[in-house]
Amino acid sequence: MLLSELNERERRFKLALRAGIPVLLLTFLVFYSLFTQEGVFKFNLLNSSLIAAIVFITIYFNYFLIEMSVKESIIDNTTQSYNEKAFLDKLHQYKPKTLVLLVVDNLYTINDAYSADKVDLLLYTIIHKLNHTLNQYGVHSPLIGRRYGAEFLIAINKEDHDVKEIFEKFIEQNHTINEIEVDYAFSAATNTGENIEQILGQLKDILITEEDNDEKKNTVKPAEELGKTEQNILEALQNKQFKMSFRPLESTQTKEIEIYEIVSKLAGQNQEEILPRVYLPIINRLGLGVEYDLSLVEHIIKLLPLIDEKISFTFNLSPFSLRNIHFQEKFFSLLDAHNIKSSRLIIQLYERKTHHDLSGYFKTLSTFRKKGVRICIDNFGSSNASMEYMKNFKFDMVQFDREYVTKLEDQTTLAMLSSLITMSQDLNILTVAKWVDKEKQKDKLSALGISYLQGFGIAKPIKEQALIQTYN
Repeated sequence: MLLSELNERERRFKLALRAGIPVLLLTFLVFYSLFTQEGVFKFNLLNSSLIAAIVFITIYFNYFLIEMSVKESIIDNTTQSYNEKAFLDKLHQYKPKTLVLLVVDNLYTINDAYSADKVDLLLYTIIHKLNHTLNQYGVHSPLIGRRYGAEFLIAINKEDHDVKEIFEKFIEQNHTINEIEVDYAFSAATNTGENIEQILGQLKDILITEEDNDEKKNTVKPAEELGKTEQNILEALQNKQFKMSFRPLESTQTKEIEIYEIVSKLAGQNQEEILPRVYLPIINRLGLGVEYDLSLVEHIIKLLPLIDEKISFTFNLSPFSLRNIHFQEKFFSLLDAHNIKSSRLIIQLYERKTHHDLSGYFKTLSTFRKKGVRICIDNFGSSNASMEYMKNFKFDMVQFDREYVTKLEDQTTLAMLSSLITMSQDLNILTVAKWVDKEKQKDKLSALGISYLQGFGIAKPIKEQALIQTYN
């Protein structure tokens, strides 16, 4: 049985005592006073009113306590583990050596494929199997809580190497539960300090950061290391220390480089590179996404006057920033201040799912297009969202998903890409194929009518200083 279930039983028993004892005492005293009236109990108006009052008070008092019991419950109804509030309250008393965040990676897919009852049973089973595994390794009465959705928090008094072994064993043994395949990821922090909420946020950052690297998804790091990484990122952002590389896009018509795609990184201490997959989750969690995008745009706009006017830049900006009024005002004021041709800026958009307010979003994009800024869909064809956007907005450019370029030998892939290029040509939209490494790819894509090619088969990325020297 989970520690949370034991605690909840204890809490409910104490609540029942709180409800029952006063009522029993009240009942005893009233009946005692009634039966001692001249030794005879009479059902007169006064006595009947007293009995009715006792019944009403008893029912009302018990109902009130039952309602309070539900509101003050410390467990998650689905898994019977602690809810997040109760977990954090217990955590400050428990003071564990290690905090672990366990995530069911494919819960979204499972929800689509199975009924709510089966999903609830799955989550319940996962938590109880985890508790059993921890007990087997000598971890008795661990704190297990459900954060929300598929995220679970575990606090244990074990060292880091033991923790990794335990959770890797649990994942190995429980890839299939109730005939449902489950994908897991976990991260852990040791030497946890006072700022528990911050550490929990950092644990989530680790999983997001390493989502493309299966070997690193099962990670245990000291809390001090997480804090240093965060501080390093904040200092780099505050000082606007960017390290950019520029990937050339060659026109299939002119055979010249006309556009560069910007890949931005932050420069940390000793000028080491901090990758976007490391710093973006942290920046977004701290609410600094707009500030980051503004700093990036300012750097790019100040760079443009140093580069030949025939060169344009394409780069990613967060949709959240684009919708921000302060960001828009600053963006346009920078354009006006540096007197550059706005069409040299191409904003890339990449969203896996359709925005909930499409009409409002397209109105935002139109605001930028009216200023002459071009709009591009990145990884086009990878989701239904990109096609939905194409039906409702006039884009300037699309960059096809990597799968289309790397699988050109597949006839189905080739046919789909050909139809997408034809559709784009009909709509006067420029097309870009990235990851072009071989001459065969180049020839085939050119024959299909692609507008621009990018990859090591075209030219290698260059640094900012080399770009200025080449095009100044």
